[in-house]
Amino acid sequence: MTTQNIYLDGVGLWGPGLTGWEQSCDVLTGRQPYVAAPTTLPTVEKLPPAERRRVGVPVKLSLAIGWEAARHAGADLAHLATVFSSTEGDCDNAHAILETLASDNRALSPTRFHNSVHNAASGYWGIATGSMQPSTSLSAYDATFAAGLLEAVTQARSSGQPCLLLAYDTAFPQPLQSLRPIPAAMGVALVINPHQTPSTRALLKLTLSDAPATHMPQDDLEQLRQSIPAARSLPLLALLAQARSGSVVLEYLDKLRLNIEVCSVT
Repeated sequence: MTTQNIYLDGVGLWGPGLTGWEQSCDVLTGRQPYVAAPTTLPTVEKLPPAERRRVGVPVKLSLAIGWEAARHAGADLAHLATVFSSTEGDCDNAHAILETLASDNRALSPTRFHNSVHNAASGYWGIATGSMQPSTSLSAYDATFAAGLLEAVTQARSSGQPCLLLAYDTAFPQPLQSLRPIPAAMGVALVINPHQTPSTRALLKLTLSDAPATHMPQDDLEQLRQSIPAARSLPLLALLAQARSGSVVLEYLDKLRLNIEVCSVT
């Protein structure tokens, strides 16, 4: 893979103890200690009431991070292509469906079935924003953030238009939690652009690498990085929060990782 250059225009971040990009910057720069806490999300305002009642954590989380990133980038939500990258999708909904199928009454709620597809969050995003732009939904287990970023970069560079990456994970209830122990919901969104704009925060240069993945220097943030696939983004987010140049290596495939050089722009 040759070096892929892309500009970063906006960031959104919500997770356990991370309530939006501004507060998260204070944590990632060390100005504020990290305090683990349940993930809290803002109210979903732009969905019609009927849809609002049906949505679960993945939709609320993706809307929160996507709107925040687009706001920072000054981007028009209705004109952003999107890549939704989620390891497991709607874990609560999957759990409820499996409970129903294991019961004596196997009649499945149409709403449950409707929300079971992996691209449900993308559909609700289109309803909320009025967007008719291309959208891709993918999953790559623990490599989901890196895979989503590569897909979004590829789309932005091939189309010549900005693209919004929304990478998010949620937690299974027991007993599935014991098999896939993601402890909490977390999501990160990036508006990436093949062209530099007044909103550009950094230039990213992506290459594949066999170097070891970058760890977080703080033990609690490193534990978070290892426990939630979307949190594999934390070393990159820390560089962005600190507004400094440098390189990080993110986990991707077993023997292949993603090197990202962050460069300041003028």
